[in-house]
Amino acid sequence: MTTTVRSLTTVRNIGIMAHIDAGKTTTAERILFFTGVSRRIGEVHDGAAALDFLKQERDRGITITSAATTCHWTVDGTEHTLNLIDTPGHVDFTIEVERCLRVLDGAVTVFDGVAGVEPQSETVWRQADRYGVPRICFVNKMDRAGADLHRCVGMIRERLGAVPLVMQLPIGAEAGFEGVVDLVSGRAHVWPDDRHTVVDVPADLAEDARRWRAALVETVAEHDEELMDLYLGGTEPSPEQVHAAIRRLTVASVVTPVFCGSAYRNKGVQPLLDAVVRYLPSPLDVDTAHGVPDDDAPLSALAFKIMTDRFLGRLTFVRIYSGRLVSGASALNSVKARKERIGKIYRVHAGDREEIGSAGAGDIVAVMGLKRTTTGETLCDADHPVILESMDFPAPVIEVAVEPTSKGDLDRLGVALRRLAEEDPSFQVREDGGQTVIGGMGELHLEILIDRMKEEFQVDAGVGRPRVAYRETIRRPVRDVDHLHRKQDGGKGQYAKVRIAVEPIEDGYEFVNKVTGGRIPREFIPSVDAGCQEAMHTGVLTGHEMTGVRVTLLDGDFHPIDSSELAFRVAGSMAFKEAVRRASPVLLEPVMAVEVTVPDDHLGSVIGDLNRRRGRVEGTGERAGARIVRALVPLSEMFGYVGDLRGMTSGRGVFVMEFDSYAEVPPSVARTLGA
Repeated sequence: MTTTVRSLTTVRNIGIMAHIDAGKTTTAERILFFTGVSRRIGEVHDGAAALDFLKQERDRGITITSAATTCHWTVDGTEHTLNLIDTPGHVDFTIEVERCLRVLDGAVTVFDGVAGVEPQSETVWRQADRYGVPRICFVNKMDRAGADLHRCVGMIRERLGAVPLVMQLPIGAEAGFEGVVDLVSGRAHVWPDDRHTVVDVPADLAEDARRWRAALVETVAEHDEELMDLYLGGTEPSPEQVHAAIRRLTVASVVTPVFCGSAYRNKGVQPLLDAVVRYLPSPLDVDTAHGVPDDDAPLSALAFKIMTDRFLGRLTFVRIYSGRLVSGASALNSVKARKERIGKIYRVHAGDREEIGSAGAGDIVAVMGLKRTTTGETLCDADHPVILESMDFPAPVIEVAVEPTSKGDLDRLGVALRRLAEEDPSFQVREDGGQTVIGGMGELHLEILIDRMKEEFQVDAGVGRPRVAYRETIRRPVRDVDHLHRKQDGGKGQYAKVRIAVEPIEDGYEFVNKVTGGRIPREFIPSVDAGCQEAMHTGVLTGHEMTGVRVTLLDGDFHPIDSSELAFRVAGSMAFKEAVRRASPVLLEPVMAVEVTVPDDHLGSVIGDLNRRRGRVEGTGERAGARIVRALVPLSEMFGYVGDLRGMTSGRGVFVMEFDSYAEVPPSVARTLGA
């Protein structure tokens, strides 16, 4: 084993994720303080959080973009390096969580001790499941009225399908919360006057601690052979043996250790840091399909984020899986088959940068000078090409038109939109009838982007009313559609004939070539595909983008002189549009998963209102003394809901929503939209 591999055992690439307002950034700020990165604690509500470095984040008190930093923490005499990413909690910025989880080895999920598992908690948990990211949990706000660790643990088990492992018991409750009992070591952690002190377990909790430790060991033994052997032999495992078993199970995502505290009150953060080191994986513990985690291996790295720095310009954030990235050297973008020159390399602390000459396996760094590399693309050794698994980005669900007020603003608008779209793959720009239309994941998402456009790029533009990003699809297959494109107006003509079939699929676009016998020359087949994809951008009902179509190219004909790529692209596009018209096209609308929290006496009026909005109530429940209503509601019916809900509930109701799926628009509604 090389020195590099040994040192990687002390590296943790982790993210912090949560529902909005669970205290995620507050927890991250305490981590920076207790690890010595920050000399003072930055509070979110004061606009002083170090990891909320954008003006919009400080103004609004929410995390909008993921922020990376590096800190160090010593456990059992060994210093460990923590590359930490704080991710947004608001659903409109969930793509930031998605792309960070793609490159992280582990995560801390923060829960509100009063609210428990909330909607965005479920979303980020599913994202972590998708990328196989091991997690530990931190139940925060234990000093709040109504905080309940065990109710939260039950929600983690029931709503997230996890096997939660209770690692601590709270000492005191609500305003009397003083610290935690560590069930592995059998010691108590308390914070008198903000000083972290380890003491004996309080006498009134000793019996509970013994009972919960026995349950902890039993649960671990059920899943771990080494501990099972000790358990069956009647041998009491040492804390070190329990730590090792929990680490094995956590790295394998079999169990999820649960800790608790109050980050705002500076209680519980140091044991949480110990747990990050003890239980979350190092780069050596993760799937080796990305390459050997060794500086001496060929380079493989994934670009997962683009951002524009006002002083440094375009920065590309990369996770290095193997090899070294060296300033001034070149690397292959294997997705585009183009070489890139590596400019300056920076270790990042939120909005600050530290220039370094090179970075190795396991590092997360920002690189200047990559001109062609975008989110999800691979950088590698030209002699050892590899393409790492990329990411899927959601389509926008809401749009607004923007119109510059002057010629100068028009030029600046183009630059601003291009750079913002590079940074954010869930932000899209298109032209519609001479208008520039921007699309995103929600009203707040677009509001922030428009604000950045004005602040950072000095663009003065008029903004239209938000509108729904509808989609179009087909409902039945059409087996045989011919189109002949022939044009002769002097000189070389255009000739292309194609015969296609279309059929509905669940999502997206597929192209299948079944032409045989050279009826269409091989070099023209991609042109037919390109023509169909172009036609997908403008549906036949209302002009909205299409989805859920498979095209099969069956046959065709060509002319040895007049046929060209252009002719076959036009023929493909025209045949596609004709086939779609015959295939029972329908309009689709985004449907949102809505969760409304209301006092019990307003439950009936809220449910009635959701029904009037074409919503389908999925269920109700209780949380922290309030009633919860879960429903699926078309996005078009949710504009202005925040004000309506406040009026309906005397200001006591709140709601969250996230995109769920696309559904067919009812014929009566479709007619009002011109479909």
